[in-house]
Amino acid sequence: MATNWNAHSWRAFEGRHLPVYPDADKLGQVEKTLTSFPPLVFAGEARDLKADLAQVAAGKGFLLQGGDCAESFAEFHPNNIRDTFRVLLQMAVVLTFASKQPVIKVGRMAGQFAKPRSSPVEKIGDVELPSYLGDNINGIDFTPESRNPDPERMLRAYSQAAATLNLLRAFSTGGYANLRQVHQWTLDHIGKSPWAAKFSEMADRIGESLDFMEACGVDPQTVPQLKGTSFYTSHEALLLPYEEAMTRQDSLTGQWYDTSAHMLWIGDRTRFEGSAHVEYLRGVGNPIGMKCGPSLTPDALLKMLDTLNPGREAGRITLISRFGHDKVEAGLPTLVRAVQKEGHSVVWSCDPMHGNVIKADNGYKTRPFDRILAEVKGFFAVHRAEGTHAGGIHIEMTGQDVTECTGGAIAITQEGLADRYHTHCDPRLNAAQSIELAFLLAEALNLERAEKKAEAA
Repeated sequence: MATNWNAHSWRAFEGRHLPVYPDADKLGQVEKTLTSFPPLVFAGEARDLKADLAQVAAGKGFLLQGGDCAESFAEFHPNNIRDTFRVLLQMAVVLTFASKQPVIKVGRMAGQFAKPRSSPVEKIGDVELPSYLGDNINGIDFTPESRNPDPERMLRAYSQAAATLNLLRAFSTGGYANLRQVHQWTLDHIGKSPWAAKFSEMADRIGESLDFMEACGVDPQTVPQLKGTSFYTSHEALLLPYEEAMTRQDSLTGQWYDTSAHMLWIGDRTRFEGSAHVEYLRGVGNPIGMKCGPSLTPDALLKMLDTLNPGREAGRITLISRFGHDKVEAGLPTLVRAVQKEGHSVVWSCDPMHGNVIKADNGYKTRPFDRILAEVKGFFAVHRAEGTHAGGIHIEMTGQDVTECTGGAIAITQEGLADRYHTHCDPRLNAAQSIELAFLLAEALNLERAEKKAEAA
């Protein structure tokens, strides 16, 4: 258990990218209300995820983490939740089938509202207003009333997260995730993708395997791993007043947990010595992710690991590299070597999204699919060269048929971005692009598996 820590000790540290609420009394009332609400997740579930991630860190699994850039109140709909869940299921099946390893599914869902911004203000013409920071802080409309931070938005975010989690639990354990349903997971609008046919062929093979098992006397309906799946939630622990209010002490272990999500991560902008966000996260028992970009030195990384995981607990830390397609092979190896040398057990995951943002000629912010793919390939190449396990992928994606990232087999052009550009913040992969990425990841995992087999022979 962390020493000299409590749920509000972060308030004595430097907090960047936190809103300034104009009404402190109203904020205090909201915080008090949130502390009385039931937890959204339970300590035992967070420990289960940590145990799963410990297996990934040992090279015996793969982490698939994906979902919205920033969830919104306006797009809150059961169909959107279902469709993103469906795509993650499809991706997981592709990766499991290829790697012959368990795939740990973690959604950027049920809490991913707040977003750090490069500037605290936004200017349109002569009007300057606070930047949009996520629906649990302020609104996206460019008006003084909308952009004013309102603590009551945290209550709506809690309600939406609770409803989302309820639906995700129903989908993951209520029969929807049964492998017998694998054909039904394909969304209608990705039928035009060449990868849809490949997924259908793989689904046929899975069905044949299930038929064989049933003929041998193994009824898939009675095997929990085939009837349903474990699905966890995560978000960036950015809005610390909300996270503090959701912190609870586990009655079984006495450890403190952030019950707003199973896994929390700290971003590139809030990861620094003396950070309020680091101070908060060091004291909760949840699995913790940390973004690692070009600005992070090996010494600073090792200090962060000693702070966040002094007991070197396996499964506690996931390091999420986000370098950009042209920097990953130069920047990542020094971090990998430093962690290896010090003997830290971590999951290495790749975020190929945040380092590959460009502005299209028509003004839209986008991410070219070829750059995303190039960073993933570079990530795997580094880990092959260093003899370490490329353990995960962290992507911003949606089940909706959006046109926000260019390229891919469906060949979204810069001119086509305007067709269905719906994101509230950063561009996301659509369902077809996500499935395509899963198959390309599967090839890399197959190669890693073949190399390990050859080494062992």
